[in-house]
Amino acid sequence: MKLMFALAYFVGTALMLPAEIQAPLPLWPGGAPGARGTNENDVPTLTAYLPDPTNATGAAMVICPGGGYAHLAAHEGNDYALWLNQHGVAGFVLKYRLGSSGYHHPAMLQDAERAVRMVRANAEAWKIDPKRVGIMGSSAGGHLASTLLTHFEPGDANAADPIERQSSRPDIGILCYPVITFGEFAHVGSRENLLGKHPNPELVKSLSNELQVTKDTPPCFLWQTFEDKTVPVENSMLFAAALRKAGVPFDLHIYQQGRHGLGLNDKPPFNHPHPWAADCLFWLKVQGFVN
Repeated sequence: MKLMFALAYFVGTALMLPAEIQAPLPLWPGGAPGARGTNENDVPTLTAYLPDPTNATGAAMVICPGGGYAHLAAHEGNDYALWLNQHGVAGFVLKYRLGSSGYHHPAMLQDAERAVRMVRANAEAWKIDPKRVGIMGSSAGGHLASTLLTHFEPGDANAADPIERQSSRPDIGILCYPVITFGEFAHVGSRENLLGKHPNPELVKSLSNELQVTKDTPPCFLWQTFEDKTVPVENSMLFAAALRKAGVPFDLHIYQQGRHGLGLNDKPPFNHPHPWAADCLFWLKVQGFVN
């Protein structure tokens, strides 16, 4: 079932074109692996935001909202999808399982992998290019995105489920004030919600994603603020340094001012989009995601 919305959504002075927002789709119609029940919090979903066909570029982005692995911040999902739609990119907002609902790793990574695979498997129906599917995440959602960027797997060509035949490797990544490391500069709440209070040290190392970057990690755009008091700016800097060492292209933007959780930041005290949106758009053009 499709839900049609004529959206007049302002970002600064720009009016977004109408988007088609489809009803949320369960990632696994028969139940997610390791599901603890069948309540809403046990059913990860993907919601498609499709741009106006006259504006569509064929590119897509899976979006992981932040929230410390305890909740999902709507402005880091819905708002980003609408912004991407404005520039012709299809947005797919992921509702992934959370530590506050009793889930720990690898449930969240399973959800992100499945989301990227689902987008590729439905590329024809959604009119997107399966070779231009990125992942975007903010805060803890940035950790989830960076986990998939460094822990992706190829598809199983022999799988009975056609979705599982697809690769889970994103083509690019956008990381907004991301949680990256579980070491010295960790956001402790995200780490505990993802791994529990006493995780195995090897698991902590495996999910400190600055340590997992390789030459096969996709190109990335990262941004954060110096003033961020929730997630230390070193998280973005460590990941960028690892990308540099591995020879992976990236854009890194550290802005002096701004709190954690800014999103598009079209509210007081700024009342206009934060510069990261324009910088990211320029980078997306370089990657061939927007015209």
